[in-house]
Amino acid sequence: MSATTSGTPVRSRKALGVVAWLWVGLPFAYGLVLLVAKIPALFSV
Repeated sequence: MSATTSGTPVRSRKALGVVAWLWVGLPFAYGLVLLVAKIPALFSV
């Protein structure tokens, strides 16, 4: 009863979802940190 209609176990689909979010989220977060770190240089004279 722990399988979806395609036969893929729900647990492996959740793991794939977590990996996909990390694959996109970690580089995005890194870029956001770099952006925030460079903001003061935009407003300095």
